[in-house]
Amino acid sequence: MADVYRWRLAPDGLATRRQLRAMGLRPGGQDVVAELHRPRRRREPLVAYLYRVDRAKPVHPMTPARAAALAAAMRARRTCPNCRTDVGYCVPRSLGVCVTCHDTPSS
Repeated sequence: MADVYRWRLAPDGLATRRQLRAMGLRPGGQDVVAELHRPRRRREPLVAYLYRVDRAKPVHPMTPARAAALAAAMRARRTCPNCRTDVGYCVPRSLGVCVTCHDTPSS
């Protein structure tokens, strides 16, 4: 069982995935060392998993191929499947089409 700490009381040397990423690191396959619990009223606590910073590995560098793949994926998310235009924002999955196509009455 991993150690459990209350919110803001985790010891130094432990970090969440986001904190590791901000430091340019990744967990690198290590197991979760501890959990951080943030209490909430009338609900289950929020849980964050903590990793050891000294065992973390550097993130993989962004290569030109990875950058191109990421740009293509984001372009696909911005393209409306109905009118086939880049609308400049991610098409809402709840609508399935851009806002203009959704609001235009079909005959």
